[in-house]
Amino acid sequence: MDDKLGSVLDPAYVAGLADLTMDELRARRAVCQSLEGVMSFRRRMAQGRLDIVGAEWRRREMGEESLDSAGSVAQLPDVLSEGFVQRSGARAAAVIDPDEAAMDTKELDAIVGPGVLASLAGLSDDELKEQIRRLSAYEQELSEHRRVLHERLDAFQAEITRRYQSGEASVDSLLS
Repeated sequence: MDDKLGSVLDPAYVAGLADLTMDELRARRAVCQSLEGVMSFRRRMAQGRLDIVGAEWRRREMGEESLDSAGSVAQLPDVLSEGFVQRSGARAAAVIDPDEAAMDTKELDAIVGPGVLASLAGLSDDELKEQIRRLSAYEQELSEHRRVLHERLDAFQAEITRRYQSGEASVDSLLS
């Protein structure tokens, strides 16, 4: 976990919201939004790799032969779209800058890198199960980070809304 994420996940990041200026509230909310986009992207990357490794596990359990690299690549669209459900949640999907930390897959690559994905057929059942376990743990960690970030976002939004409703802040100040 990097320092920026660690500081935002710390409960102190949302302590004393009433004492912050509107600009400080908005800036902290923007940091949370950015980090949530990065965590979301990383979680989707981990889930994609988990889907690929899981598909190999299911093939083995069904007694099917493992696919070679070309066969695995040909199956990717089916594997990655299995179980895809379009969410209709209240949160809009964040647009992230790919140069931002989102494209940094070092942590994920250390768990299950592209080389491992390309050679799943060569892994033993125990090694494959270990890859699934590690990917699942990483995906759960990212999901937990996102959950906390959503709590932070809700806290900032609630404070901003409270200020507008109480008259402490004015929409006119946004327009000037």
